[in-house]
Parts: sequence; structure tokens; C-alpha cells
Amino acid sequence: MRFRIAGVVHEGSVLVFPDRTLAWDVRDFDTITLAALAPVASAATGILVIGCGPAFLPAPAGLREGLKAHGLVLEWMDTGAACRTFNVLLAEDRPCAAALIAVE
Repeated sequence: MRFRIAGVVHEGSVLVFPDRTLAWDVRDFDTITLAALAPVASAATGILVIGCGPAFLPAPAGLREGLKAHGLVLEWMDTGAACRTFNVLLAEDRPCAAALIAVE
């Protein structure tokens, strides 16, 4: 899957900040870890929206607490809902970032 973000097409999973988008080497739910989210945890504040793939699955144990220690509030949902939620948060000018797993 690809994402079109600010008019630019990105292939595969991405980390999205209000001012930039980075490739994210995560392909499925099982590889979403605090370590995989280190670029976001060190650079973002506010809300982190995670799109966990094509269907909702519960967040991994300890992830919410680990992100909270970095000052991030986790919003966990399927990738489609995460894209829509991130756009709303941006429109409201709220501090946020997104980690989006690409889906087929």
C-alpha cells in the first residue's frame, strides 16, 4: 500500500509528523514495539495515533505505558481510522504524530 501525504506518495509503512514523513520499517502488528517507535518517542509530543493494520487488534502490553513515559498519549486503531483521526488532529492544530502500517 501507499500513502499520499501532502501530495507526495510514500510506499510502505510511515511515521508522520506535522512537518515531515519518514519511512517506517514495520510491516505488521507483531513488530510494533517501543523500540520501533523510538523516532517518534524522541521527536513528538501530544498524541500518537497508531494504525495497526487492516483490522483492529489490541495494543501490545506495556506500549501505552512506555509511550506515556515519553510524554505521548496513545490512540490505537486500524490504519484507515488512524489516517482519518490524524487528519482531524492536524486540522485542529493539536500536537500529534502517526505511525501507520501499510495495508494491502
